[in-house]
Amino acid sequence: MAQGAAGVVETARHGGGKPHAVVVTYPLQGHIIPVVHLALRLAARGFAVTFVSTEAVHHQTAPALGVDPDGYDPFAAARARQEGLLLGDDVSYELVSDGLPVGFDRSLHHDDFMGALFHALAAHVEQLLRRVVVDPGATFLVADTFVWPATLARRLGVAYVSFWTEPALIFNLYYHIDLLTQNGHFRCSGNILFSWKKNNVRSFMHASSAEPRKDTITYIPGVASIEPSELMSYLQETDTTSVVHRIIFKAFDEARGADYVLCNTVEELELSTIAALRADRPFYAVGPIFPAGFARSAVATSMWVESDCSRWLDAQPPGSVLYISFGSYAHVTKQELHEIAGGVLASGARFLWVMRPDIVSSDDPDPLPEGFAGAAAGRGLVVPWCCQVEVLSHAAVGGFLTHCGWNSILESAWAGVPMLCFPLLTDQITNRRLVVREWRAGVSIGDRGAVRADEVKARIKG
Repeated sequence: MAQGAAGVVETARHGGGKPHAVVVTYPLQGHIIPVVHLALRLAARGFAVTFVSTEAVHHQTAPALGVDPDGYDPFAAARARQEGLLLGDDVSYELVSDGLPVGFDRSLHHDDFMGALFHALAAHVEQLLRRVVVDPGATFLVADTFVWPATLARRLGVAYVSFWTEPALIFNLYYHIDLLTQNGHFRCSGNILFSWKKNNVRSFMHASSAEPRKDTITYIPGVASIEPSELMSYLQETDTTSVVHRIIFKAFDEARGADYVLCNTVEELELSTIAALRADRPFYAVGPIFPAGFARSAVATSMWVESDCSRWLDAQPPGSVLYISFGSYAHVTKQELHEIAGGVLASGARFLWVMRPDIVSSDDPDPLPEGFAGAAAGRGLVVPWCCQVEVLSHAAVGGFLTHCGWNSILESAWAGVPMLCFPLLTDQITNRRLVVREWRAGVSIGDRGAVRADEVKARIKG
């Protein structure tokens, strides 16, 4: 049986070597960023690190820098710069296939992508681990949210550290899905059954045709109260037959099997939730995990070419620019986009808008309303992608219209930029609750149904 991570460190030092962390990232932009910087932190603290990414991600990040993917190592620049982060060759870079062709459109075919992560990626990571793990007693697996790391770690006899890239509140709600189920606030339908293991007892959730309760939830440890409408989108749905639902619940069951959980959050921001979790398991707040100095990363993490917005921002008055970005993965409808665009124009505010080419659909690369560019001339800049930490830390930026992805929230809070919250899916709905209800660091948009241009205008104008 594998020893805990602390035992791994002690075993390695006793043998005169370094503890070895094999770090595996979920192959999505929002996960890659914190996992890369966690790897750098481990290396800076004397760990030998093997960083594992997918061939598909590699073939996006390299061209985004204008370099040939063949032979490209994203950690090479950090080694050259040193900056106290890396020493010698303490970080090695490995690639595995996720089971799909490199050019496959993973955003357009989401379920196929999730299915590949469920099966093919696990097999390829196991093959890699059997090659790179020389001393299991001095090695531990640091894995993002997957469906297989605890099982894989046990199979290889290494310790498992789960890196949770969302707030502790999300972990806590998933951790207590048994309570949500028993109290009728979460139900599933269809021919499917979920199970989870908690305190060494496996529980089962059967399909139910009953509607979930709509009253306030007051029984989750570490959470004073939460409305059902503030739960993650997957806990608000009753049809849990999708491959995504299966992956989410299995992945969280695996996270429960970790020797330790590291969470990219700040202790002071989630005190009661973290205390409740820590009473039950080794749970550590290690965030916010940013690039050194809250600046452009020494290791390239962007899957798209980043536009340089500095010259335009330098020409704007302090605090005058609304930064708009809906992240790297979620989509909005064309109607929503047009309402937001109308509200932004009507507000008269200066703005910098990140317009991902597939924000509506891969088949609709120019979704803004006709005439928008002309109406925004002189006070707005639209770019396909940018370095977000650089934008948020610029003196010209005075607000952030965000989808409430966790990286975006942490970065905005760190930069002291208030948020206009327009969550789209998954954890973003619950993240908004933290920003609006608990921290009072932002306001909601579209929280009573469809977003409207007049509401967007009013929120921007304050």
